Order: sequence, then structure tokens, then C-alpha cells
Amino acid sequence: MRRRRILLALTAIIVSVGSGTAYGYFTASASAQGTGQGSTGAMAAVTVSAGTPNSTLVPNSTADVSLQVTNPNNFAVTLISVTGNGTITGSGSCSPGSTVTFTTQTGLSMPIAASTTTQVHFANAATMTAAAPASCQGATFSIPVAVVVQK
Repeated sequence: MRRRRILLALTAIIVSVGSGTAYGYFTASASAQGTGQGSTGAMAAVTVSAGTPNSTLVPNSTADVSLQVTNPNNFAVTLISVTGNGTITGSGSCSPGSTVTFTTQTGLSMPIAASTTTQVHFANAATMTAAAPASCQGATFSIPVAVVVQK
């Protein structure tokens, strides 16, 4: 008789555990029915090259910075910021060091159409101090930048 009670108790425990597992399985399955899967396409990186500025940089003043932004995507993107991204260099023997700086451009909302190149101007975004070397007179400056766009 004792053996029979132990067998019944073990059977009850096994049935109890089994139904708990089944309940958990069906509960998990039911909660997953409302979910789905999707995928997003990758956005190709925009490219940036030098544009033609409207002004000339001279000591103790500012000048425009001009960029050409190419959007290779088949959808429009919006340019939202441009930041300096490296050392500014000058043509010839000009080594401007810290005498030429770029002002970060944030809070932008400039649309760049799909599959196009757009020239973008930033007024007074480059600054040259009065301490600029004489070798930088008439130089062309290369200002490395990083752009942030969003779809």
C-alpha cells in the first residue's frame, strides 16, 4: 500500500510538472502570435568632396566653406550636421596649424535628393587668426569634415 501511495504521489508530481510545462509553452506561443519580422535596407554612405567657396580666407577673418555632398541612395536624405574631422592643411608650404579652424554646423535640415550631388555652403564657417603664417597667403585649405545624414 505504501508503494502505491508513493507511485500515486510521483505520478501526481509528474502530471503537475508536465501540465505546468504545457501551460508555459502555450502561454509563450500565444504571446508570440502578435509579433512579426521585417527587414530594413542598408543606407549607402554619402560622400563629401570640396566645393567652390564664395569667399577667400584671409588673416583675422572668416570665409565660407563649400561642400559637395553626393547621395547614392534611391531615396532622399537630410544633412543634419557637419563637424571637423582631422587636421586642416594648406596648399604649398602653408602649415596653418591651429590658426585655421572650422565651426561645427549642427541643427541642420538640408535635403539631399536621391542619386544626386548637391553643393552646400556654410557662411563664415572657416576662421583664420591674425597669427597665421605668411606662407598661407593665397593658399587653398583642405578642411576634413564628417557629415551626418538621416533618412
